[in-house]
Amino acid sequence: MNSPTKARVAITLFFFVSGFGFSTWASRIPAIQQKLDLSDAELGSVLFALPLGLMLTLPVTGFLLQRFSSRLIMLTGAVLFNFMLSLIGFATSTWQLVVLLFLFGSSRNFLNISMNAQSIGVQALYNRSIITTFHGIWSIAGFAGAAVGSFMVSTDVPPSYHLLISGILLVILSFFAFPGTLPQPPSQSGGKASFILPDKSLLKFGLISFVSMACEGTMYDWSGIYFQKVVHASKDVVTLGYVVYMVAMAAGRFTGDRLVGRFGVRSMLKYSGIMIFSGLSMAALFPFPLTAGFGFMLTGLGVSCVVPLIFSMAGKSKAMGTGPAVAAISTVGYFGFLLVPPLIGYISHTAGLRWAFALMALLGCSISFMITRIRQEE
Repeated sequence: MNSPTKARVAITLFFFVSGFGFSTWASRIPAIQQKLDLSDAELGSVLFALPLGLMLTLPVTGFLLQRFSSRLIMLTGAVLFNFMLSLIGFATSTWQLVVLLFLFGSSRNFLNISMNAQSIGVQALYNRSIITTFHGIWSIAGFAGAAVGSFMVSTDVPPSYHLLISGILLVILSFFAFPGTLPQPPSQSGGKASFILPDKSLLKFGLISFVSMACEGTMYDWSGIYFQKVVHASKDVVTLGYVVYMVAMAAGRFTGDRLVGRFGVRSMLKYSGIMIFSGLSMAALFPFPLTAGFGFMLTGLGVSCVVPLIFSMAGKSKAMGTGPAVAAISTVGYFGFLLVPPLIGYISHTAGLRWAFALMALLGCSISFMITRIRQEE
């Protein structure tokens, strides 16, 4: 059995691999859209391939976790995830990009679900809460990937070489971290379905998670394009909004526990919704580098703690056990993360990207309303 510290470091590295890899792809979406001459609506259609790949492999991942150790699935997912990342930049047609994104989403699902299963195992080795730090590391990795992406854009490095180099280095890091992971036995689910939805009493938590992750996914996929097409930022700062957003989200996750102790969970969630609304509204109303960047910073702070706090509230529910409750909330939230960003392309094509971001601002504001509808004892 590996030591708690060694296991924690190992899983931290896998969270870094996941965050850096996804952020690397997101940082080059504008370049790939331009390379393939895709309209916003066409890009929205293409982006649907990623959530489709993830959703279709959810049952497959559950099946595999019942038969193999999560550490083996995690390593396999990491290798496949970064292999697909390496190939995306070489797509020369829309259909090739669709296929690669489908496989990219499928492999990301293998990696992320098994990675979170490992993190729960590591948490069990500690007497204090450490699990939210893993998500903070994911954000730091996302920032690092965005920063590298910004450098690659400013130095005219093609997406193909950028994604290839990143994919190779992340695979090497995955193999380096693997020996320290936990040798968890396959999950024993008693034959129950691995695809879990929340019951009626937990649906409200799922809806808040859905909204937060919808806003989060929108920022990953569209912040760079917003700065390019709406803000009309120069090539050197086209990823500025994304970088600012990622830094703010990471800072929020690392300071969230302290703020919760001061203001309480419900107040934090209410303030989070207000910040999301204010940030996206500012970006939509004042599409200039400074104001849009500040708006993206507020948005990052707003979404940073919503999902972890919702998990902590839902985990106290007596309607379901802690594990099933968190899994159910995750399922609904993930739909927001993966399905809403592609819809932004259609809204942008019809009404413009500013209106799409304004709509997301209203959606973010609904968090503040919904948290007031949850009784204190829940």
